[in-house]
Amino acid sequence: MYTGGAKLGSGKGGKSPPDVQLGEKVYTGPMSQTLAALLRLRDLILEGVLAPGERLSELAVVDRLGVSRTPVRAALARLEHEGLVEALPAGGYAVRAFSRRDVDDSIEVRGALEGLAARLAAERNGSRERLDRLKAILAEVDALIAHPRLSEEAFAGYVELNESFHAGVIEMAESATLSEQLARSYALPFASPSGFVMAQADQPEAQIILVTAQEHHRAVVESIAAREGARAEAVMREHARLARRNLDLALRRKNGLGQVRGGALIALARSSV
Repeated sequence: MYTGGAKLGSGKGGKSPPDVQLGEKVYTGPMSQTLAALLRLRDLILEGVLAPGERLSELAVVDRLGVSRTPVRAALARLEHEGLVEALPAGGYAVRAFSRRDVDDSIEVRGALEGLAARLAAERNGSRERLDRLKAILAEVDALIAHPRLSEEAFAGYVELNESFHAGVIEMAESATLSEQLARSYALPFASPSGFVMAQADQPEAQIILVTAQEHHRAVVESIAAREGARAEAVMREHARLARRNLDLALRRKNGLGQVRGGALIALARSSV
């Protein structure tokens, strides 16, 4: 993660670095002003406080966050790189709005990258310990989804395990370049592995989708263990497309996107065809 900008004082005599407070949130040190501004500004965008299309001038953001222009400038540049804001021809930035096509494309890109990670994991499968960790996650998810009715806490547990599974596959790929590209893809939360999971928590189809996702997980692990790179890649790409189904479920509900982090950025009325 970007950590540029001047460092805050780290204290003397072994004291802990000072906390950084921006708005109502407190970020514990050590942390640069740039990173603190980045985290706070990203939160404001993903929580919908800053609306799609809203212009972000450096001075306005400086006043809002209470930091100097240099870290704000760096934070805005980073958010443009992540795809959450876009530069305006006349200067400054605006919060980006995403059409349904944008979301589908983001999910497809993530699937392509994760598919490559699964293939490399199969081809470079040199760690039995890492493979065993993936199998252990499978066992935990099996136990979790065995219940006929899943609570919201169970869904939250699934999200954590799901993210650990995807991280484990990426780790087995042993590619720093691929990890960096995936991190950029995950910066759009609705394109991340668990982007729409919580939005389906009380839907009747939710259990079916989780079972399907778990079968994908199992097939990926089996493919990695057997060093079947092409199969691992194909399954992982198909697995990513479940996010589209989850989005469809979210859209059936009133305020369904409100349960999706970053959902406020999805301007479906503007979707291109």
